[in-house]
Amino acid sequence: MSYEVQGVHTPDHLTCRYGVSKLHFRGPKRSLEAPYVACIGGTETYGRFVPDPFPALLERQLSGACVNFGSINSGLDSVLNDPELMRLAHKAEACIVQLPGAQNLSNRLYRVHPRRNDRFLEASNLLKALYDEVDYTEFNFNKHLLGRLLEISQGRFEIVCEELRQAWMARMRSLVEAIDGQVLLLWLRYAPSEDGEAPLGTEPLMVTPDMVDSLRGAVASVIELPVKMAGDSEELGDMIFGTMQEPAAEHMIGPATHQIIADRVYRALRDLD
Repeated sequence: MSYEVQGVHTPDHLTCRYGVSKLHFRGPKRSLEAPYVACIGGTETYGRFVPDPFPALLERQLSGACVNFGSINSGLDSVLNDPELMRLAHKAEACIVQLPGAQNLSNRLYRVHPRRNDRFLEASNLLKALYDEVDYTEFNFNKHLLGRLLEISQGRFEIVCEELRQAWMARMRSLVEAIDGQVLLLWLRYAPSEDGEAPLGTEPLMVTPDMVDSLRGAVASVIELPVKMAGDSEELGDMIFGTMQEPAAEHMIGPATHQIIADRVYRALRDLD
């Protein structure tokens, strides 16, 4: 059965910060004096609603520390624009980078929140000209905005998608170059939801095989892994979430999936030796 407890007792409260970074990461805080593997990513890497996210499980298989630099709802912008996180990633023996979706980054069409990258802040004049019938004050989240744009015009939405993909590619190349070390990309490819409610596609949104393939020559490895949301994988009963959080937990990955990820990442790291 699932654990229905108040939010303060869920794993979400176990956050920490490193150095002068403005991001809140999954705790408990780890020492960075000894060699470590860094795991950078968003909500999945953080391990929302699970007692042991894959970085913690991976550490049990490694001889050294594995630091969880996952931050809820962070994306490429929050990572790249945090000098302290970039410094710590550069220091790591290896860096696991969960591939984010292309919707949660500032681009020529709209601007997102600098840390909670899933939040829409402002449309540019380019987007207002492309969709002049839209009232952008209605939107607080990127997915809500993009879903509405797709509803209005699939043809114009392709222009939006292309802009996001180009921005994602440029930002990912910058990230890999900034880390300047042994980078392994973790590509969690979500299966379509069984309820069929995914008009924008599956996570990571708008990321295509060609986009990932173009990065292979710049990184040590690409770890591609199909995953299902907990609501579709029957893992919900093994998760920890507070009252009213079940709908959100259903869209996360469960503990068994985190174990599979840890095993795959461990094998990829071992193959580099």
